[in-house]
Amino acid sequence: MAQQITINPVTRAEGHGKITIFLDDDGFVRDAQFHVTQIRGFEKFCEGRPFYEMPSLMARICGICPVSHLIASAKACDELMAVEIPETAQYLRRIMNLAQLVQSHALSFFHLASPDFLLGLDSDPAQRNIFGVMQSHPNIARDGILLRKFGQQIIELLGGKRIHPGWIVPGGVSEPLTVEKRDQILATIPEALATIQRTLDWFKRTFDNYPEEIRTFANFPSLFMGLVNEQGELVHYDGHLRFVDATGKIVADGIRAEDYQDYIGEAVEPWSYLKFPYYKPAGYPDGIYRVGPLARLNIINFCGTPLADAEWAEFRELGRGAVLSSFHYHYARLIEILNGIERIEHILNKPDILSKNVRAYAEPNRLEGVGIAEAPRGTLLHHYRINEDGIITYANLIIATGHNNMAMNRGVLQVAKHFVNGTKMQEGMLNRVEAVIRAYDPCLSCSTHAVGQMPLQIQLVSPDGAVLDELKR
Repeated sequence: MAQQITINPVTRAEGHGKITIFLDDDGFVRDAQFHVTQIRGFEKFCEGRPFYEMPSLMARICGICPVSHLIASAKACDELMAVEIPETAQYLRRIMNLAQLVQSHALSFFHLASPDFLLGLDSDPAQRNIFGVMQSHPNIARDGILLRKFGQQIIELLGGKRIHPGWIVPGGVSEPLTVEKRDQILATIPEALATIQRTLDWFKRTFDNYPEEIRTFANFPSLFMGLVNEQGELVHYDGHLRFVDATGKIVADGIRAEDYQDYIGEAVEPWSYLKFPYYKPAGYPDGIYRVGPLARLNIINFCGTPLADAEWAEFRELGRGAVLSSFHYHYARLIEILNGIERIEHILNKPDILSKNVRAYAEPNRLEGVGIAEAPRGTLLHHYRINEDGIITYANLIIATGHNNMAMNRGVLQVAKHFVNGTKMQEGMLNRVEAVIRAYDPCLSCSTHAVGQMPLQIQLVSPDGAVLDELKR
């Protein structure tokens, strides 16, 4: 008789999700679904609020990547005000965004993913966690803590606190950088650079240990999307959207933030609160694309910093076109940490970084604004409409994890079909199904938002598992 295997919850991921694997009568995997089981609905919460409150309000969406929401929201508010923020304010926003990217990528790689690499995908789950890493590989655990501390301290120095800083505001930032804080950050750069280079060296040596995982961890043709500048350089703060296909060919480029709805559609399914964005010209579900560090390194022409460009050249040797295996999200994360540290040092040495002109002031001059930035997990989009009094009447958020929803579901199915045998279950099989989700580093509580009518399904289930009643919307 056909069976289901449920992994609930998905472990070592931010937020709440589960995976259902559907087996046929012979115990072979027929289908698999990744369900996001929580809903936040910030779009509705912020209606009726003054637009200038939005950055601080949106930062509360997440405790891991609040800076990304601050930046995307503030950029949308800049558009509502129709101002060009001071150049130094842009530099300071970039530094904080890169600092958050470093600390978030370090959390993902060292705390959530590295137990699989260091202790083994088939190891005892009671030990396969960050505490097991601390016992067996204390030096690597310390490196992870150091890199996360590096990013968090920069956020605190600039914004006053590490979580939910209110320093990024419509029109720029609330206060300039001081000489003391600049020098304090610069003093931490050499150790951070040495740490990430050491990490890259050992991780690249492990690839030969995971041939099956590299071949099956969401390894399929898809589009990739992210921000680039006019030169095709890796950027995280500003730029235009670019889509490339699995061969690395550009299929759409120069897409402005305000035109995103011409290229990105949003579908919903009844079994998840996470939306399913898709590339509109290809339709749903054919318009599958990926975002985040793997996608960003696939769409660019170069990274723009010397050490990261050297690593990126090695990275591109992994594929004949785009690098397709989502296993390599981990590798891409480490390259972005390297790039982020290099860029922070470069920006801090700019001659006008200490300028006190860091904020533009204005009333609302437009009724609609869109802000896009690159969060650690991928492209983040905030779209607001206001009335003439500056009150939010509409908000739509497309979160990085949401862009990857179709790819995560397809990856779960690919891994399950390869590793899961319903007649001879082993824990390591199911850990690999979870591990493909961890490759994307999803932020599930960030990403569960609704526009219009989200599907809702309520079941009344008896103690023996029978569905007694069901309501659907």
